[in-house]
Amino acid sequence: MSMNINWYPGHMKKTRESIEKNLSMVDIVLELIDARIPYSSQNPIIDSIVKNKPRIIILNKSDLADNKANKLWQDYYKKKDIDTIFLDALSGKGVNELLKIAEKVTMDKQRSYENRGVISRPTRAMIIGIPNVGKSTLINTLSGRKGAKTGNKPGITRSNQWIKTKGKLELLDTPGILWPKFEEESVGLNLAFTGAIKDEILDIETLAFKLIETIMKYYPKLLNNRYSVEVDGSTPLEVMEKIGTRRGCIIRGGEIDYTKVSTIVLDEFRKGVIGNITLEFPEE
Repeated sequence: MSMNINWYPGHMKKTRESIEKNLSMVDIVLELIDARIPYSSQNPIIDSIVKNKPRIIILNKSDLADNKANKLWQDYYKKKDIDTIFLDALSGKGVNELLKIAEKVTMDKQRSYENRGVISRPTRAMIIGIPNVGKSTLINTLSGRKGAKTGNKPGITRSNQWIKTKGKLELLDTPGILWPKFEEESVGLNLAFTGAIKDEILDIETLAFKLIETIMKYYPKLLNNRYSVEVDGSTPLEVMEKIGTRRGCIIRGGEIDYTKVSTIVLDEFRKGVIGNITLEFPEE
């Protein structure tokens, strides 16, 4: 089974133009990626947009990822001398460390302002990332208020907005930005698995099949433990049908309700109910 995933709504183009326009107004860029799919969720066009602007890469949803994989990615970025932080924006875990790194990275910029007599100027940061990666949740956590709309549907943030935080940061939120074409099918699939692409435009049954196939490759025991199904020696379709039987996803005639079981598997993966799962690793 293969999936053709291309998604580039008109507002994505406007978002890119807006980021480029407002980049000169900020001191630092905070780029959020998904800790479960660090490669797939890092927009390849961001480098060409941000260029030499100071940047921190934030691996959000690290609480849903495999801790061993988090360590591998941490070592990977460290070797590349890239400032990174693992974060759980929902609980706020890692936020204090983020603020410290942001202060360190912009220290020279702040000194230059002070030398010109500008005292207590907030550090202005732009938050960028793909849809549904947790930008608005992070802003709400940093600001201590419900300043930005959040939701499970990707692309809910529609326009730029400045938001003050309790610390020295002043944040510019931007809508999530995808890129015109996914060169690798695995990238499109990983983005779809994690909800960065709207389910409405996808074949959810094939998507769930692909997800089961991927989890079987890396974490077969988690499927066994969660759904009490035998994974060894089974095909992804057989595992999918076993899960459907276990969960009562049966329609008239004893057939498996593939749409229902697909919804269950995708939802439980995204919530971390199946377990801590990372879908790609640095060595790949």
